[in-house]
Amino acid sequence: MENILWSLFFLASGIQFTYLLLVFGRFAFFYKNQPEENLIPNPPGVTIVIAAKNEASHLKDLIPLLMQQQYPKFEVVVVNDCSWDDSEVLLREFSEQYPNFRAVNIRYTPSHVTSKKYALTLGIKISQYGIVLLTDADCRPVSLHWIKRMSAPIRLENKVFALGHGSYMALPGLLNRIIQFETLLTAIYYFSFGYWKSPFMGVGRNLCYRKDFFMEKKAFKSLWHIEGGDDDLFVNRYAMSSNTAIVAHPESITVSEPKTNFKDYFTQKKRHFHAGKYYRGKDKLKLGLYSLSHLIFWLSAALIVILARSWEPIAVVLGLVLFRATIQYFIIHEARKKLEGKGKVIWTMFFDLMYMVYFWVLGTLGYLSKTVKWK
Repeated sequence: MENILWSLFFLASGIQFTYLLLVFGRFAFFYKNQPEENLIPNPPGVTIVIAAKNEASHLKDLIPLLMQQQYPKFEVVVVNDCSWDDSEVLLREFSEQYPNFRAVNIRYTPSHVTSKKYALTLGIKISQYGIVLLTDADCRPVSLHWIKRMSAPIRLENKVFALGHGSYMALPGLLNRIIQFETLLTAIYYFSFGYWKSPFMGVGRNLCYRKDFFMEKKAFKSLWHIEGGDDDLFVNRYAMSSNTAIVAHPESITVSEPKTNFKDYFTQKKRHFHAGKYYRGKDKLKLGLYSLSHLIFWLSAALIVILARSWEPIAVVLGLVLFRATIQYFIIHEARKKLEGKGKVIWTMFFDLMYMVYFWVLGTLGYLSKTVKWK
């Protein structure tokens, strides 16, 4: 029994250190933020597309903020998805106020499609420009150069996808700390693999791609029946090393309103995990290997300590646990500086344990669930 535990512990440790140092560490320590860009005269236009359902309170603040973006040619398209609040009246006022603002009001969603994908498809289809930048109604770009930063790989490098970071507002309380840690960890995952030329997902809070590519692939064909996945599954299906770039810069991020109670948060994450079961097999493998080794690392470490009859095995286990925690801290610290311009992260080992429990409980529920909804 002890030999098996030690074998599992050392195997899991080896896998964990490989991911931490070679995958996540490569992004955290060696990626360089994009340099400042001097825009060429008359750059390609960008269309910001937002699918919104009963989001009048958020749109009231977001649209004027977007109109301040320092980019020569852009428009904002809001698709009002069967809302019953004051969205339609508000959007009509914005249409009269801003010449580069348009709204689409959906009265009915076909039964064979999911509502958010349908709304996004309509918004992208009527977009005036060839570069589409997606965000949500409750998101806020942190800089006036958000459009310029997010569209740069498509304009300058002829990429199809540009993957951005969508963070959440910092609020008091344990739930918000969990959200901050989980969101940052997820960003490190997909930015690190994107930096390794192996992209596997993006987030709809901050995602840019080419309109013609979207239309060529017939929008969300073969994804219509899946609730969610308008962002990560679309990227997962079509992103490749040659057509995708990551955009890691403090001026490129958006900040969203986080959930404020565990019930809403669990519902949101259940939907995210539900989409994950449709990932490509190779992506499930590389994510699953890390997650499984993470679980085995902690479980085998705990069992070895519990069953130990002397201090030597405890010292070995604690030494490796602390060594891993130290490496993880510096990786998260450096990655956050690249993504958000700040690096302070506390209690990483505590939240790492909480994340393990959260991942396996909610991940299993989301994977098995057949009833998830956007709103």
